[in-house]
Amino acid sequence: MRKHTLKERGAALVEFAIVLPVLLLLVFGIIEFGRAHNTQLTLTHAVREGVRTYAITQDQTQGEDVARLAATTLDPAQMTITVTPCVIDEPTTMTITYPFQFFIPFLPSSPMTLRAEGVMKCGG
Repeated sequence: MRKHTLKERGAALVEFAIVLPVLLLLVFGIIEFGRAHNTQLTLTHAVREGVRTYAITQDQTQGEDVARLAATTLDPAQMTITVTPCVIDEPTTMTITYPFQFFIPFLPSSPMTLRAEGVMKCGG
């Protein structure tokens, strides 16, 4: 009976070695998709604040600055902000794009671009 137990110990180690990479990939994937979702929520918040300021003040530079300041956890230099002209009683649009890179060990990853868009009627 004791010999049988020693053989089982080695089998469990081999099974664990096979399952471990899949388990780690799953854990890192959950963490990275959480990071991507957090970045997307931050962009959505920033574009909402920026387009609101732009629609009220009709000052594009001020709207872009507010959007960059609202995205506190992101690098403002990497944000690309585009806006449509603000015409009273017409909707204006602000779009922010931001590069995002997944960091999952042992897997190659290509950068992707996250995008958020906000629309608000000009003039308040």
